[in-house]
Amino acid sequence: MPWTRRFVSLFSIVLAVLAASLLTAPGAQAHEERPVTFPDGSGSVPKHRAGEPDLLVCKTDRADFERRIAAFPAGLKARNLDLFARCGRSGYRHLQQAVDAVDKPGTTIAILPGLYEEEPSLPAPTGACASLKAPKSSFGYQILSYEQQAQCPHNQNLVAILGKKDLQIEGTGASRLDVVIDAKYTKLNAIRADKSDGVYFRNFTAQRTTFNSLYVLAADGFVIDDVLTRWNDEYGFLTFASDHGLYKNCESYGNGDSGIYPGSASNINDGYGFDVPRHSIEITGCRSHHNMVGYSGTAGDSVWVHDNEFDHNMGGASMDSAFPGHPGLPQNHAKFERNAIHDNNEDYYRYVADGTCARPPAERGYENGVVCPQISMPPGTGIITAGGNWNLYEDNWVYGHQRTGFYLNAVPAFIRGESAWAKQTDTSHHNRYANNRLGVDKAGNPRPNRTDVWWDGQGRENCWQDDAGASSPRALPACGTARGEVSGATARLVGEPVKLAQLLVCADYNVQARRLPAGCDWYGARGLQRVETQIALAAAVLLALVGTALWWRRLRGRRLAAAALATGLAGLALDVAGSTLSLTPTYVPALALLLTGAWWTVTGLLLRPARPVFGWTTVALGLLTLLDAFDKAVLMIPWTPVSPAWLRLLLGVVWVLWAVVAAGTRPTPADPATPADPTDPTAPAQPAGTAPAPAEEPAA
Repeated sequence: MPWTRRFVSLFSIVLAVLAASLLTAPGAQAHEERPVTFPDGSGSVPKHRAGEPDLLVCKTDRADFERRIAAFPAGLKARNLDLFARCGRSGYRHLQQAVDAVDKPGTTIAILPGLYEEEPSLPAPTGACASLKAPKSSFGYQILSYEQQAQCPHNQNLVAILGKKDLQIEGTGASRLDVVIDAKYTKLNAIRADKSDGVYFRNFTAQRTTFNSLYVLAADGFVIDDVLTRWNDEYGFLTFASDHGLYKNCESYGNGDSGIYPGSASNINDGYGFDVPRHSIEITGCRSHHNMVGYSGTAGDSVWVHDNEFDHNMGGASMDSAFPGHPGLPQNHAKFERNAIHDNNEDYYRYVADGTCARPPAERGYENGVVCPQISMPPGTGIITAGGNWNLYEDNWVYGHQRTGFYLNAVPAFIRGESAWAKQTDTSHHNRYANNRLGVDKAGNPRPNRTDVWWDGQGRENCWQDDAGASSPRALPACGTARGEVSGATARLVGEPVKLAQLLVCADYNVQARRLPAGCDWYGARGLQRVETQIALAAAVLLALVGTALWWRRLRGRRLAAAALATGLAGLALDVAGSTLSLTPTYVPALALLLTGAWWTVTGLLLRPARPVFGWTTVALGLLTLLDAFDKAVLMIPWTPVSPAWLRLLLGVVWVLWAVVAAGTRPTPADPATPADPTDPTAPAQPAGTAPAPAEEPAA
């Protein structure tokens, strides 16, 4: 009904405002860039040019060079010696010098084996470049316009490639470790390619920045081929607002956000279903490990991710709609297939807690395995989708996770800065998880995830394969054989209340302030420290006190009422116990709801003769609780816009207040639940040998 949808939308906005106040705190932003638009899509993925290079870059220490190439195969060694001789005559000593010398499209720059620290680019800006006027990001760096980048290319970049078309840069070594471009933690970016369509990077390493090793911005056509990035505050590879891109055979590790980040990939498939004309970026043959997360993408739209390995991160891969300023939101149409996503159980939050991440970057120990997580995320997770639509996850190996294989939650549009009511529930729809190998490695060995699925419950037409193991909720909509076929599909506007509370608490993370939210198990909270358990315990104590008082004042003469109360108290105790087991879903929470629902239903029927309205309200609360148990353990009810848990919560608040009033007022003799007054001549006679019932205390 329209009024129901309007009410839930308004409720979602309230939740969004609360979430936004947490997720937009300083330090919680992802990538912040000048306003950009997508390319027009007329470009293409560039091809590798195998001919002789046009420009050469090398160092002058021949002894060091010969040492570096000593173990090369004979043919490659001879080629490098020839190129070194040529470079000594007409080459450049720094990559930036060669880039500046490019005067036409289609130029190839070859970098010979060596360490390139780009000394002319390292000094801090002076003169006009030291006083540019530009807004600051939440991390403190300036968000410069393209014109300002061109005016002062080394304020933020070790190597700046601005507006060069069809440029190819490749190392000539036997491996990507033979050519190393090192920013020494002095620049935001080791290499920045901005408005450089057709750029091709191959066979080198870029490292040690305060943001990204290799950054491609606003490009229609790029390739990252056999490149290694490592040891950065934020990203290894960052591509943004780009189209016709290809990552292949790459590697990244030691990054505070993600190894691979195709953020705001061109939103070419918006409006399509599962069948799309093409993808904007392809990622294949890469490995991303020992980062906060292996792959991430705010507005990572139309990205095809296949045949990669994401392992030993805190999380394997994520895509989201959680940060403003990214064109293409909400995220849509990522396609993951045949990836090995496993053992993503690292816990790097300890380096924030102990102060390691508060040191200058060069002193943190990135080279020794330290990672400083930049945002909040649940460790021990395979693939996280925080507000995404029309994503396909098929034929992947997902195993060995201590939390969950697949994690899905919605993100209200307020969090990305959009206030329209109609958009508040526009994420977490049409995500398909099918034909994945869950809990088993490629060799067929069992490597179970602690759970295979965690879902907040919001969204339309999401589905999972029917052989998924332990999950939360226990019953999931099942995918059909064809894409788009869903059995038991739901269409809920709001997620489960306790899960939303957990997400809100866990979002209050700030790496700069060393703030790790208390109450969130992502940061090590256990037992009564966890917000879920605190909520369950508080609710159980309140309901137990109110329920016992109501029984004592109204129903203590009824054996059935006493049995119902005992059943309810057992249910409340089980609810608290079940909340401590949420990392390993069991039927305990559903059993707790079953017992609690039975208590309310029986109690309501006993109260009905004397207090019909309150009695029927209590029965309704009991039936909603039983329905919630069915919803969580047997089948998610498809036709409800909200979970029964929300209706139970709202009615429960009313019931508690009503029950307090009912327990606090003096029972009347007409109340059949009230013990008979022996002084009343109309009361039935007491059986011989029994003591009279205690007199009621006078009403306050």
